[in-house]
Amino acid sequence: MGNPCHFALFDLQPDFRIDQQLLAARYRELAKVMHPDRFADSPEQDQRLALEHSARLNEAYQVLRSAPLRARYLMALRGHDLALEVTVQDPEFLLQQMSLREELEDLQSAVDAVGVATFKNRLRKAQQRLEEAFATCWDDPTQAAEAERLVRRMQFLDK
Repeated sequence: MGNPCHFALFDLQPDFRIDQQLLAARYRELAKVMHPDRFADSPEQDQRLALEHSARLNEAYQVLRSAPLRARYLMALRGHDLALEVTVQDPEFLLQQMSLREELEDLQSAVDAVGVATFKNRLRKAQQRLEEAFATCWDDPTQAAEAERLVRRMQFLDK
Protein backbone atom coordinates (compact mmCIF):
# COMPACT_ATOMS: atom_id res chain seq x y z
CA MET A 1 0.00 0.00 0.00
CA GLY A 2 2.20 2.79 -1.33
CA ASN A 3 -0.41 5.50 -0.81
CA PRO A 4 -1.18 7.04 2.57
CA CYS A 5 -3.46 4.95 4.76
CA HIS A 6 -7.12 5.49 3.92
CA PHE A 7 -7.86 6.15 7.57
CA ALA A 8 -5.07 8.73 7.81
CA LEU A 9 -6.52 10.66 4.86
CA PHE A 10 -9.62 11.28 6.99
CA ASP A 11 -7.73 11.68 10.27
CA LEU A 12 -9.31 8.48 11.65
CA GLN A 13 -7.77 5.67 13.64
CA PRO A 14 -7.71 2.32 11.81
CA ASP A 15 -10.72 0.52 13.22
CA PHE A 16 -13.66 -1.39 11.80
CA ARG A 17 -16.14 0.69 13.76
CA ILE A 18 -16.07 4.20 12.35
CA ASP A 19 -18.49 7.09 12.51
CA GLN A 20 -19.99 7.14 9.00
CA GLN A 21 -21.36 10.67 9.43
CA LEU A 22 -17.93 11.97 10.45
CA LEU A 23 -16.36 10.12 7.52
CA ALA A 24 -18.85 11.68 5.08
CA ALA A 25 -18.33 15.17 6.53
CA ARG A 26 -14.54 14.89 6.28
CA TYR A 27 -14.85 13.54 2.75
CA ARG A 28 -16.94 16.54 1.69
CA GLU A 29 -14.46 18.96 3.30
CA LEU A 30 -11.43 17.35 1.65
CA ALA A 31 -13.13 16.93 -1.72
CA LYS A 32 -14.08 20.59 -1.73
CA VAL A 33 -10.52 21.72 -0.97
CA MET A 34 -8.79 19.44 -3.47
CA HIS A 35 -11.38 19.27 -6.25
CA PRO A 36 -9.59 19.34 -9.63
CA ASP A 37 -11.86 22.16 -10.88
CA ARG A 38 -10.28 24.48 -8.33
CA PHE A 39 -6.96 23.99 -10.09
CA ALA A 40 -8.16 24.60 -13.65
CA ASP A 41 -5.98 27.72 -13.99
CA SER A 42 -3.01 26.25 -12.10
CA PRO A 43 0.14 24.81 -13.66
CA GLU A 44 -0.24 21.36 -15.23
CA GLN A 45 1.65 19.66 -12.40
CA ASP A 46 -0.74 21.12 -9.79
CA GLN A 47 -3.71 20.00 -11.88
CA ARG A 48 -2.31 16.47 -12.10
CA LEU A 49 -1.63 16.35 -8.35
CA ALA A 50 -5.15 17.57 -7.59
CA LEU A 51 -6.58 14.90 -9.87
CA GLU A 52 -4.46 12.18 -8.26
CA HIS A 53 -5.38 13.36 -4.77
CA SER A 54 -9.06 13.47 -5.69
CA ALA A 55 -8.93 9.93 -7.11
CA ARG A 56 -7.12 8.64 -3.99
CA LEU A 57 -9.65 10.39 -1.76
CA ASN A 58 -12.60 8.91 -3.67
CA GLU A 59 -11.13 5.41 -3.50
CA ALA A 60 -10.43 5.71 0.23
CA TYR A 61 -13.95 6.97 0.88
CA GLN A 62 -15.54 4.10 -1.08
CA VAL A 63 -13.45 1.56 0.84
CA LEU A 64 -14.14 3.02 4.28
CA ARG A 65 -17.87 3.43 3.81
CA SER A 66 -18.36 -0.21 2.76
CA ALA A 67 -18.16 -2.73 5.62
CA PRO A 68 -16.82 -5.62 3.48
CA LEU A 69 -14.24 -3.41 1.75
CA ARG A 70 -13.22 -1.80 5.04
CA ALA A 71 -12.80 -5.25 6.60
CA ARG A 72 -10.62 -6.43 3.68
CA TYR A 73 -8.58 -3.23 3.91
CA LEU A 74 -8.00 -3.65 7.65
CA MET A 75 -6.89 -7.24 7.08
CA ALA A 76 -4.47 -6.01 4.38
CA LEU A 77 -3.07 -3.38 6.76
CA ARG A 78 -2.28 -6.25 9.13
CA GLY A 79 -0.45 -8.09 6.34
CA HIS A 80 -3.26 -10.51 5.52
CA ASP A 81 -4.34 -9.70 1.95
CA LEU A 82 -7.48 -11.51 0.81
CA ALA A 83 -7.87 -12.32 -2.86
CA LEU A 84 -11.24 -11.23 -4.22
CA GLU A 85 -11.63 -14.17 -6.56
CA VAL A 86 -11.40 -16.87 -3.87
CA THR A 87 -14.69 -18.68 -3.49
CA VAL A 88 -16.39 -19.10 -0.14
CA GLN A 89 -15.41 -22.48 1.33
CA ASP A 90 -18.04 -22.46 4.07
CA PRO A 91 -20.66 -25.21 3.49
CA GLU A 92 -22.94 -24.14 6.35
CA PHE A 93 -23.01 -20.55 5.14
CA LEU A 94 -23.53 -21.56 1.50
CA LEU A 95 -26.48 -23.80 2.42
CA GLN A 96 -27.97 -20.90 4.36
CA GLN A 97 -27.55 -18.64 1.30
CA MET A 98 -29.23 -21.20 -0.98
CA SER A 99 -32.15 -21.36 1.42
CA LEU A 100 -32.40 -17.57 1.51
CA ARG A 101 -32.35 -17.34 -2.29
CA GLU A 102 -35.13 -19.92 -2.57
CA GLU A 103 -37.17 -18.01 0.00
CA LEU A 104 -36.65 -14.76 -1.90
CA GLU A 105 -37.68 -16.38 -5.21
CA ASP A 106 -40.87 -17.67 -3.56
CA LEU A 107 -41.63 -14.20 -2.18
CA GLN A 108 -40.99 -12.52 -5.52
CA SER A 109 -43.12 -15.01 -7.46
CA ALA A 110 -45.94 -14.48 -4.95
CA VAL A 111 -45.55 -10.70 -5.38
CA ASP A 112 -45.42 -10.34 -1.62
CA ALA A 113 -44.09 -6.81 -1.05
CA VAL A 114 -44.40 -7.07 2.73
CA GLY A 115 -42.64 -10.41 2.72
CA VAL A 116 -39.82 -9.04 0.54
CA ALA A 117 -39.42 -6.04 2.87
CA THR A 118 -39.29 -8.38 5.89
CA PHE A 119 -36.76 -10.57 4.07
CA LYS A 120 -34.56 -7.56 3.29
CA ASN A 121 -34.72 -6.50 6.93
CA ARG A 122 -33.59 -9.97 8.03
CA LEU A 123 -30.73 -9.78 5.53
CA ARG A 124 -29.66 -6.37 6.86
CA LYS A 125 -29.66 -7.76 10.40
CA ALA A 126 -27.56 -10.72 9.27
CA GLN A 127 -25.07 -8.28 7.73
CA GLN A 128 -24.98 -6.29 10.97
CA ARG A 129 -24.29 -9.46 12.98
CA LEU A 130 -21.42 -10.35 10.66
CA GLU A 131 -20.02 -6.84 10.93
CA GLU A 132 -20.23 -6.92 14.72
CA ALA A 133 -18.55 -10.32 14.86
CA PHE A 134 -15.75 -9.05 12.61
CA ALA A 135 -15.36 -5.87 14.68
CA THR A 136 -14.68 -7.93 17.80
CA CYS A 137 -12.08 -10.24 16.27
CA TRP A 138 -10.32 -8.43 13.39
CA ASP A 139 -7.23 -7.29 15.27
CA ASP A 140 -6.67 -10.40 17.37
CA PRO A 141 -3.87 -12.37 15.63
CA THR A 142 -5.22 -15.61 17.08
CA GLN A 143 -8.53 -14.96 15.32
CA ALA A 144 -7.15 -14.27 11.82
CA ALA A 145 -8.84 -17.32 10.28
CA GLU A 146 -12.19 -16.36 11.81
CA ALA A 147 -11.79 -12.75 10.65
CA GLU A 148 -11.10 -13.97 7.11
CA ARG A 149 -14.14 -16.26 7.20
CA LEU A 150 -16.31 -13.34 8.32
CA VAL A 151 -14.93 -11.06 5.59
CA ARG A 152 -15.75 -13.70 2.98
CA ARG A 153 -19.27 -13.97 4.34
CA MET A 154 -19.68 -10.18 4.31
CA GLN A 155 -18.47 -10.01 0.69
CA PHE A 156 -20.87 -12.77 -0.30
CA LEU A 157 -23.87 -11.10 1.35
CA ASP A 158 -22.90 -7.75 -0.11
CA LYS A 159 -23.21 -9.19 -3.62
